[in-house]
Amino acid sequence: MAIEIIRGVESLKGSCPKLVLTIGNFDGVHIGHQRILRRVLEDARAIGGTPMAMSFEPHPVKVLSPERGIKLMTPVEEKARIMEAMGIKKLLLVNFNRDFASLEPDEFVRDVLVERLHPVEIIVGHDYAFGKGKKGTTGILRRRGRRYGFRLSVVRNAKINGKVVSSSRCRRYLDAGRVEDAAKLLGRPYMIEGTVIKGAGRGGRLLGYPTANISTPHELIPKEGVYAVKVRFNGDIYNGVANIGENPTFGEGRKSYEVHILGLDENLLGKNLRMYFLARLRGEEKFNSVDGLKAAIARDIQEAGKVFKKKQETDLI
Repeated sequence: MAIEIIRGVESLKGSCPKLVLTIGNFDGVHIGHQRILRRVLEDARAIGGTPMAMSFEPHPVKVLSPERGIKLMTPVEEKARIMEAMGIKKLLLVNFNRDFASLEPDEFVRDVLVERLHPVEIIVGHDYAFGKGKKGTTGILRRRGRRYGFRLSVVRNAKINGKVVSSSRCRRYLDAGRVEDAAKLLGRPYMIEGTVIKGAGRGGRLLGYPTANISTPHELIPKEGVYAVKVRFNGDIYNGVANIGENPTFGEGRKSYEVHILGLDENLLGKNLRMYFLARLRGEEKFNSVDGLKAAIARDIQEAGKVFKKKQETDLI
């Protein structure tokens, strides 16, 4: 059964028997989020209940602090796809606006959680806060649970090398091109998905390495440079070398995302690709000649081959 995406509590149809609910933004659905979601699934299974995740659209930071210019890792569809792969049955997307942000903690618990959802259990992370000004704490939520008849479970944070795994840390790694470090936090390689669009056509014609140029809805793209990637197309997985940047050798000045897919000779225009970042091979460079660029691409493919040998068992969702 595919995951059901419900936009707004007012769109809930029927009841969710023995609802086991978790609440959060879940950007990236990293290993800390996965720990919470697994607990939701375990507890729901134990009582024959319904596992549900509640998230927010748009992300609260985009509403409350737009000046921060936050770039998200997972569009809603990607978030839902990862949760579905884990076994979550329902994803409730609450419209986050100024009115919703102004709800006092007690109003949120009473009017949204209890009156609309009727959970038997709520499961959140250790640092969960809610309501106006994030005044709601897990202590308050536990006490309200005793009043309204639901149980609260708090899952401790996931840590790597003593540091808490967080979405913001994942974003910082990706902004720095540290895709291997980001993958450790995410529990899988970072991925972007998109449609192949018409490019300049230089890859095959001039360089001998045809590339697929991608238009993607993903906001967060790793730092400019050359990457060893895996590419999913039509259900098959291919090795590839991706370039993110402005093609300085040709003075384009606009950012593009393109990938040379090894072993695939097909017109991909208009097709959908999913690209997984395994390792950053080098930064973006400007070459003095086409021959210099061609030689660099040949070296990139050789270096990528070493990455593919090392990461044959990569988990690709």
